[in-house]
Amino acid sequence: MIITAAEAARAQRVLIINVTRIGDTLLATPAMRAIAAHFPNATVTCLGHPQRAEVLRHLPYLGKVGTITKKSAWARGWKDAFTKPEYDYAFVWGQDGALVSYALRKARCVVAERQRDDKINRKLAFAFDAPPQNSIHAVAWFLAMPSAVGISVRGLGIDVAVTEDEKRIAAATMFGVFGASNHAPIIGFQVASFATKAWRDWPIQRFIDLALRVIQHYPDARFVCFGAPGDQPRIAELERALRGRVISFAGKTTLRETAALMSHLDLYVGIDTGPTHLYSALKKPMVVLYHPSIPSALYKPLDHPALSAIDHPLAGPTCRDKISMNEIDAELVWRAVHGALEGEPSTLPGMASPGIDEGVTPWPGDALAYN
Repeated sequence: MIITAAEAARAQRVLIINVTRIGDTLLATPAMRAIAAHFPNATVTCLGHPQRAEVLRHLPYLGKVGTITKKSAWARGWKDAFTKPEYDYAFVWGQDGALVSYALRKARCVVAERQRDDKINRKLAFAFDAPPQNSIHAVAWFLAMPSAVGISVRGLGIDVAVTEDEKRIAAATMFGVFGASNHAPIIGFQVASFATKAWRDWPIQRFIDLALRVIQHYPDARFVCFGAPGDQPRIAELERALRGRVISFAGKTTLRETAALMSHLDLYVGIDTGPTHLYSALKKPMVVLYHPSIPSALYKPLDHPALSAIDHPLAGPTCRDKISMNEIDAELVWRAVHGALEGEPSTLPGMASPGIDEGVTPWPGDALAYN
């Protein structure tokens, strides 16, 4: 199935459904942007996870942003099943029959991943056979479905739109705690991944040593920590070592508030997780540390002007080991941080990405189990 330019021009309403984690919500924005551009006369509505969809608000190519859950989807959209569908087209990522069935009630033509239920697949305008997870770069993975129906890519960078009011409130919050607006540089830290995946974390002592080295060169430096409430024990170690120089917003802000606070940073240093993707959308200097099982080849920011991507030395297509991040060289991280603070161009673009870079074959991905 190919959605021609003439067919797309006649569409008035398009629905996108992507109910997932914060990182994948953001990594899908290049695909959303491409879909919106393909339907020049349509209002595009995006439904996301109730705790994630807010990051999509104010994006210029999304006319409406709402929420849906896999549970609530079963009870929604039944009026449309007996009348004219509200949407001309719908695009749905994910293996969830409830969300796809909702889209089928709401839209005339539905493009979705092939589902486990063949009854649902037979109702789709196009059932897309998605590549294995983690076999190609995540942005390429989300772009694969619209590309399969003739939709052209419109850039690879992810998006977030922070309003001027949000930036102003964030500045008052941050500088109110620090006590002045002239502290510099202000560096963001993301020191933890998921509580259940601590093996993806760079040792907290490495972050402490890095911060102390920054202070030696930049005596007025301050540090801002992001993350979840469960990250606070690790952050507390940083606070004890850097008395008066650290603010922790971990678990205290919404995603939009977090993005607004991040807009005031001079540099961000962290492991690959949701807040890191959020910061990358701001296109500001960043140093990102990648576990070998989820390396930069699959998750680094694309079309980013100031990225230093540092991979574990064992990173590669077949590495699925829950090994320590301790082997990421602290000296290499420091050189990247110092260069970024001095305004030097990055020399660490990360690994070549399957699905993005020419000649790079897809990886086994989730076909290989973790060891």
